[in-house]
Amino acid sequence: MLDQHQKIERNSILLLIFCIIVVSIGGMVEILPLFRLETTIEPVKGVRPYTPLELVGQNIYIREGCSLCHSQQIRSLRDEVARYGHYSLAAESMYDHPFLWGSKRIGPDLARVGGKYSDEWHVAHLIDPRSVVPESVMPTYGFLMNQGADLNHIPDHLRALRATGVPYTDDMIENAYNDAITQASGNTDTSGLRKRYGDKVIARDFDGQPNFISEMDALVAYLQKLGTDVDFRDYDPDMDPRGKK
Repeated sequence: MLDQHQKIERNSILLLIFCIIVVSIGGMVEILPLFRLETTIEPVKGVRPYTPLELVGQNIYIREGCSLCHSQQIRSLRDEVARYGHYSLAAESMYDHPFLWGSKRIGPDLARVGGKYSDEWHVAHLIDPRSVVPESVMPTYGFLMNQGADLNHIPDHLRALRATGVPYTDDMIENAYNDAITQASGNTDTSGLRKRYGDKVIARDFDGQPNFISEMDALVAYLQKLGTDVDFRDYDPDMDPRGKK
C-alpha cells in the first residue's frame, strides 16, 4: 500500500486532480467559517455603528490617506499595550468598511485616540501639526476648516452599509441628515440622536465654528469616537453581552 503513491507521482494529471481536491477541501475549511460573523467575531457590549457625522469623518480620513501613516490596531504586545491601551478587539472594527487597521506607524496608533485629547487640540494639530508636536512630519489640513461636510449623500451611504450587514435601521437612514447636523451643533435636542446611537454619542461643536458644519467637525467627531465603545473595566472575554458565561 505504501508504494501506491508512486502511481500518483508518475501520473501528472492524476497528481494535479488530487492536489486540486486537497486544496479545495483545505480552502473550504478555512474560508467558509468566515462567512458566519458569529464564529469569527466575539460579541462585545457597547460596540455601535458610526453616526452619520462620524461616518463622514471616516470618509475624509480615508480620502486624505490618514491610514497610510496611522494604524488602528494595537497588538497584544506588552510595549504596545503600555503605550496605547488594551489590545484591539475584532468587534471594535466590525462595522468598518473598509478596515483601517493600517500597517505603518509614521505617526502613533489611533485605535484609542478618542477622548485622549480635546477638540481644540485636534483642530490645532490638524491645522498645524508642529504647533503641538514639534517633531511631526504630518502635512497640514487647515483647509478642512473651510470646506463644508458633504451630508447630502449620507443616507445613501447608510443604505449601502446596511447591505453589508451594518445594522442601520430605517429610522437611522431617514434621520441621517438631521442627526449629522444635530451632532455637529450640540445646541439642539439630541434625544433622538442618542436614542438611535446610544448615550455615549458626543454632540457638540467640534471645530469652534458653531454656524458652519465643516469637514473638520466631521473628522474630529470620528477621531473622538475611536476606541471609546468598549468599557474595558467591565470587559470579560469569556462573557457575552447578556452577562452570561
